Amino acid sequence: MLPQIQHNILMLVPFYKANQACEAVAAIFKSGIIPSALEFMERDAIDWALEFMQGVLIYVNENVQAHLLIELDGNYPEILMQEAERIMYTVDKFEIDEILFAETEDQKKALWKMRRGIGEAVKAHSIYKEEDTVVPRYNLPQLLIGIKEIGRKYGFQSVCYGHAGDGNLHVNIIKGELSDEFWNQTIKIGIREIFELTVSLGGTLSGEHGIGFVQREFMDIAFPSHHLSLLKNLKQVFDPIGIMNPGKVLLY
Repeated sequence: MLPQIQHNILMLVPFYKANQACEAVAAIFKSGIIPSALEFMERDAIDWALEFMQGVLIYVNENVQAHLLIELDGNYPEILMQEAERIMYTVDKFEIDEILFAETEDQKKALWKMRRGIGEAVKAHSIYKEEDTVVPRYNLPQLLIGIKEIGRKYGFQSVCYGHAGDGNLHVNIIKGELSDEFWNQTIKIGIREIFELTVSLGGTLSGEHGIGFVQREFMDIAFPSHHLSLLKNLKQVFDPIGIMNPGKVLLY
């Protein structure tokens, strides 16, 4: 049985360049530190969350493009402080603003409330499509840059956040003022390009949300036809009349 964790340190690191926040993720792990949580949040995600929620007051410099929320936990405060200092040394190599350390439990709860409120804040802001991408941590910068380039190419806005410590990036594509025709037809072309980019970077279609209805039509990007045929044949062996989770992932 593992001992109950007694101590933790939570820090919010503001970056002037969002791609550098992604670069810092791999750098932190390369330094030998494995945080208990490492979350990426770009500027719009934080602004919308702070606007949506009550009781969370965090100042964000107007030039900051993204944040990393980093948590360390353990039973030995002196070791945690050493790890925090190593993280500070690592991120200081990038263009960052002043690091915020949560000094009280209320401050820690406020920071996590902000992070956990992003999804609801996006829902409240606009109709959206959320795509769940994941790549090796060292390829997160290329993924983020590519997503923004695809957005500019097709004329849509994306708001990105996610579990960066796992290489997981949630891509929320915002409808805003886009026409219904564009939203229902053209946007799928852009999403397909995002998944093609993800797979080309060594990633796959889903970090944690599964395939289901939403990403089923993009399965061919990650799996060749003979793999999909094998999966369908295996499913037919165990579910010959298609009553187990029907219509999800595989169609006969």
